[in-house]
Amino acid sequence: MDEQAVREHAQATCAALLAGDIGKAAEEMSKELRSSLGPIVAMLPMPMTEASIESIESTPTGYKAVLHLVGEGDTLRLETRWKDRDGRPTIVEASRVHEEPAEPSVEGEAPEAEHAERRWP
Repeated sequence: MDEQAVREHAQATCAALLAGDIGKAAEEMSKELRSSLGPIVAMLPMPMTEASIESIESTPTGYKAVLHLVGEGDTLRLETRWKDRDGRPTIVEASRVHEEPAEPSVEGEAPEAEHAERRWP
């Protein structure tokens, strides 16, 4: 599994979500994640008007891809964790990226911009 393979599967996930095809998007997920699909679907901004890959980065155990999802009146940054399952990139974890309001920083200290609010599984 390499970054290009993850990018292709993440793009397929975005295309399926944009088309409103949750079943097709779920094909990119592990069986454990598919078994708890309800909470993930509930946080998606549907109907979706835009779905794109914001970033992909290598991690010690696989890859992390952040998806930028826009619906009518709502925007979501979804952090997905990808691992090799049966020879293909598979989403094994998904969480909403929570944006913290910008706080004044102490000189020389950077404010923390985000943290994961929910994580499945």
